[in-house]
Amino acid sequence: MANAMKKVDAVIVGFGWAGAIMAKELTEAGLNVVALERGPHRDTYPDGAYPQVIDELTYNIRRKLFQDLSKSTVTIRHNSGQTAQPYRQLAAFLPGTGTGGAGLHWSGVHFRIDPMELRMRSHYEERYGKKFIPEGMTIQDFGVTYDELEPYFDKAEKVFGTSGTAWSVKGKVVGKGKGGNPFAPDRSSDFPLPAQKRTFSAQMFAQAAESVGYHPYDLPSANTSGPYTNPYGAQMGPCNFCGYCSGYACYMYSKASPNVNIWPALRQEPKFELRANSYVLRVNLSDDKKRATGVTYVDAQGRQIEQPADIVILAAFQFHNVHLMLLSGIGKPYDPVTNEGVVGRNFAYQNISTIKAFFDKDVHTNPFIGAGGAGVGVDDFNADNFDHGKYGFVGGSPFWVNQAGTKPISGLPTRPGTPAWGSKWKAEVADVYTHHLSMDAHGAHQSYRTNYLDLDPNYKDVHGQPLLRMTFDWQENDIKMSQFMHDRMHKIAEAMNPKVISGAPKHPGQHFDTTIYQTTHMNGGAVMGEDPKTSAVNRYLQSWDVHNVFVPGASAFPQGLGYNPTGTVAALTYWSARAIRDQYLRNPGPMVQA
Repeated sequence: MANAMKKVDAVIVGFGWAGAIMAKELTEAGLNVVALERGPHRDTYPDGAYPQVIDELTYNIRRKLFQDLSKSTVTIRHNSGQTAQPYRQLAAFLPGTGTGGAGLHWSGVHFRIDPMELRMRSHYEERYGKKFIPEGMTIQDFGVTYDELEPYFDKAEKVFGTSGTAWSVKGKVVGKGKGGNPFAPDRSSDFPLPAQKRTFSAQMFAQAAESVGYHPYDLPSANTSGPYTNPYGAQMGPCNFCGYCSGYACYMYSKASPNVNIWPALRQEPKFELRANSYVLRVNLSDDKKRATGVTYVDAQGRQIEQPADIVILAAFQFHNVHLMLLSGIGKPYDPVTNEGVVGRNFAYQNISTIKAFFDKDVHTNPFIGAGGAGVGVDDFNADNFDHGKYGFVGGSPFWVNQAGTKPISGLPTRPGTPAWGSKWKAEVADVYTHHLSMDAHGAHQSYRTNYLDLDPNYKDVHGQPLLRMTFDWQENDIKMSQFMHDRMHKIAEAMNPKVISGAPKHPGQHFDTTIYQTTHMNGGAVMGEDPKTSAVNRYLQSWDVHNVFVPGASAFPQGLGYNPTGTVAALTYWSARAIRDQYLRNPGPMVQA
């Protein structure tokens, strides 16, 4: 029998961006809130202390900030005819653990969503017709508009201390010729900080992109371009381009994270408690399964603890949210055979491709410096900014150079044909290291009937519960889009006049490879929408089936985005929190009638 704690108003599972935002919003509303984080407590000190933190072996090779796979992992297969195998090493994607979650180890690229992507299916059907969307593709609308979310994007940027160049503010163009993005939606206010300085590689990319007719702009970055104090009173220092962003805690307090931007305010709040090393097993439900009564978790001493609560917020990593819903019996599990059920449906990833350009010795790119969010991008082929009709695929992609600082172990580029080790490899690294750059097409990955999440029937975690099973593979649409984007990005590389260009798009028949890192941009599985038959949560991220359960995070995205997900996760969480504060607390129950 689990030990029962004193009941609280709200319990939050996970303390990344979604959990921290929810905690701040609900304590502001006067609620007593407990957050449960499965990993250890982390903060800039000591976890981000200089010089220990700039240690690639510890952080990005041995994965200090990431999920402990010896206790719980995912199993992966390409299709439903295969037996999924447990994932014993982190590679393709890197779920975080500990205070801050993925919000501590992220790079800092901080976009708003393209408005069209919020109504993806409707837009494509209106512009190209229903038959344009391939058979088996399950994309759908979010159920909320950009205009509704805009105030929350604005709030998130002010909390994050985001650096960028606006294109238009309240309908007035302010960023033309100054680094603004002509494809960006209108804003209610400017970025809190001006854009970061462009590295030399970003300058080269911008000039080349402009020469072939594209429209380069400054990437919006949650790495500060100067000192900043956010609305919660949290202070940030200016980024020094050390290059240790993705996979690391920022020792300069320059990269936005829950630890830097929200935790300092929350830790002073008597109505809030954060419990680390608290592994949530399930959400507890009432006898009729229509209301959550709290959660059961395992503490650091291995004891099962019951935490009763009036509201349960699932704010863990994308697939942990889905896993907990499946383990708890919240919502009907998805069945790809019948195409019925909602939990595990519309799982999507990221369709990325990379090009490297190698130059003569007189071109010095200085990869020793960098910042995770700084750089230059082009959106000419993102979202639906171009006519997809004649190309026959769904989805778009930004292109960019965001020099993040090349690391001494994993970030040493070599030209094609170079041995993987030995004296020739060493000579090649020395020859090209300061004369190369890398650019990415960050393509949106769509959702499909055959890509989904469910409980694995064969493997269990350390607590005896079924592991989450991922059934995932690339589809024909992904291949077409990858090849199209690669060809367009290649034109930028050619315009720089390098000696060698390397990199290739996906090819027909290529399978998803779990051993190669791409991004940690996992989407879907507990998607939001307007129909309970095709979505697990409503437009306010409230469970259709259990009204006092809310599920913020990228698990709510019905498909992947062209942009990085964090900015949209933050805005949707503020949007959901406002609905809880203004509507749910006054009248607890379903906020949308099915």
